[in-house]
Amino acid sequence: MKLKRLRDIFLMFMACAFLGWIYEVLVGLLETHVGYVNRGFLFGPYLPIYGFGGIILIALLMPIRNKKIHLGRLNISFVLVFLSTMLITTILELVGSYFMELIMGDWLWDYSNYFCNFEGRIALWSSVKFGLGGLIIIYLIEPAIRFCIEKSNQKAVNIFTVFLGIIFIVDLGLRPFLGSNFIGK
Repeated sequence: MKLKRLRDIFLMFMACAFLGWIYEVLVGLLETHVGYVNRGFLFGPYLPIYGFGGIILIALLMPIRNKKIHLGRLNISFVLVFLSTMLITTILELVGSYFMELIMGDWLWDYSNYFCNFEGRIALWSSVKFGLGGLIIIYLIEPAIRFCIEKSNQKAVNIFTVFLGIIFIVDLGLRPFLGSNFIGK
């Protein structure tokens, strides 16, 4: 049972990491107009920071989603998930920027030109977008992934998980030897 739980967490991690990569590619195409850029540190179409963020959000916010919290007659669980996501992801992004700067000498984003930013590391607009993304993860992605896992052939899910895990581990292992994918902000 523990292996099944780890498998499910890993699949949720990879789903969030992949969706984070899609989000970053779309930001490059639609918001910053720089064209296609692989914004990830790794080669594959996934950003582990989004995977970790997704897992943290799911672990911390599922109890809020599942509980009906009322302000008078109004259910505010949805609003609390949004605000909590904004707070959690903003802290994660800030800490992540300092960690990346420590390890690589720089971080992968720059919000210096955004309204209400701190050192170009975090900004109100990105926090709002992450809040919306958290709602999508908590109310749509997590239930959809869980449904797919539960309704699929478990042997096929296990094989897919091992295959995905091998690709991810090889990517992590080769990165130091093949040079940086980091192209700046």
